[in-house]
Amino acid sequence: MAGGGQQQRAVVLGASMAGLLTAAVLSRSYGSVTVVERDELPREPAHRRGVPQSHHTHALLARGIEVLDELLPGLRAQLLDAGAHDGDLLGNVRWMVNGHRLSRRHIGQPLLFCGRELLEGLVRERVRQLRGVTFADGTDVEGLVASADGRRVKGVRTAPARGAAERAGEPAGGAADDSGVLTADLVVDTTGRGSRTPRWLRELGYAPPPVERMTVDVAYATRPYRLPEGFLGGDRLVLNGWTPDSPRAGAVVSVEGGRHLVTLAGLLGDRPPTDPKEFEEFAGTLDFPDIGDAVRAGEPLGEPVAFRYPSNLRHRYELLGDFPQGLLVLGDAFCAFNPLYGQGMTSAALQARALAQTLAGDRKPDWRGYFKAAAAAVDDPWEITTFSDLVFPGVQGHRSPRVRFTNAYLARLHAAAVSDPALSEAFVHVTGLVAAPRSLLRPDLAARVLLRGGPLLPVPAARRG
Repeated sequence: MAGGGQQQRAVVLGASMAGLLTAAVLSRSYGSVTVVERDELPREPAHRRGVPQSHHTHALLARGIEVLDELLPGLRAQLLDAGAHDGDLLGNVRWMVNGHRLSRRHIGQPLLFCGRELLEGLVRERVRQLRGVTFADGTDVEGLVASADGRRVKGVRTAPARGAAERAGEPAGGAADDSGVLTADLVVDTTGRGSRTPRWLRELGYAPPPVERMTVDVAYATRPYRLPEGFLGGDRLVLNGWTPDSPRAGAVVSVEGGRHLVTLAGLLGDRPPTDPKEFEEFAGTLDFPDIGDAVRAGEPLGEPVAFRYPSNLRHRYELLGDFPQGLLVLGDAFCAFNPLYGQGMTSAALQARALAQTLAGDRKPDWRGYFKAAAAAVDDPWEITTFSDLVFPGVQGHRSPRVRFTNAYLARLHAAAVSDPALSEAFVHVTGLVAAPRSLLRPDLAARVLLRGGPLLPVPAARRG
């Protein structure tokens, strides 16, 4: 490792938020870290082809802010200086959940609100400044390079990405040799849902990981607006969640430059339109009028942009009995969530922290230990997402007694939280990944739910589909 061991060079595949945070962690232990990215990376905050979701609403969960500021100290202050807004998880957010408007109070739990392009741009610039980190953008990864017996990954084969422009003045560190091979002591795949690691494992003679998939067919569309001054009061985010009777959702978020992003979403093939008039009409179909009012009052700053997300997807690498040394997986390539719950970036940050803990004390990367820690990091957000999606009868999946009880309990908690801010606080701490889902079952909270939300109804028999 850097300064004295054998582990001198690491390669990160993908310059997404997951890849950037991985590079930040690895720079503490490796003398050279190269981030390989297909896109030509902009030097200033900007949208890019490889991150189509950057046009849409993002908010860093409370736990995500904490971890990002730990991995890149001072990042929160830098984002605020660049125009991001801060706020309180309950005091500055309108939560409309399960058909109920949750009661509110300030709870001292910070959130950050900004465009994805600003966040990723500043993180990328911070990572560029780290010692030993270089970027090989405009570069495709064609496959892994492994030892003759396949037991160790020794690098990746690269080639210029199709249409990549020639670049001048890039740092030379970590460059591939004449054959396009970039050697490495460790390769970390952060290429997202399209990760080819399962295929590469088969080519090396390993079993791919078991996969859990839950089809949700989420579609959403986002349009930027300028709202009248003071239109949202002191609120930074308005959330109108979907319900089984109304599988449509929406959000309005305050971002830099005096802009607001309005995102509309539908589940199971219900697609928000990109026609401006129909976009406004769709906003008017939500359970609460807040977002429709914002659309009617706001000045559009662009056309609606659409995005689709097929399924929750989890690769269970932690269950494998064998795996090559010198290779790890992080981010959406490990576990990808329904984006409407806003957990993706925070999950990536938690996985990066798990990697940092695995490497602490100049330890060599241990795939078993890392995958176990990464799995523990995503267990809670995966439970929150999948349990929530299984409320909808059209979502296929096993509704265990625990799933059915949890969703019945949450329905009553949300009803009770209309008049009980302590229940609102407990709920948003879970959604912000500050507290574990099981914390909602504390006896004092359960008593409040039963008192204010009514008795739990009988749970139907387990079924699939």
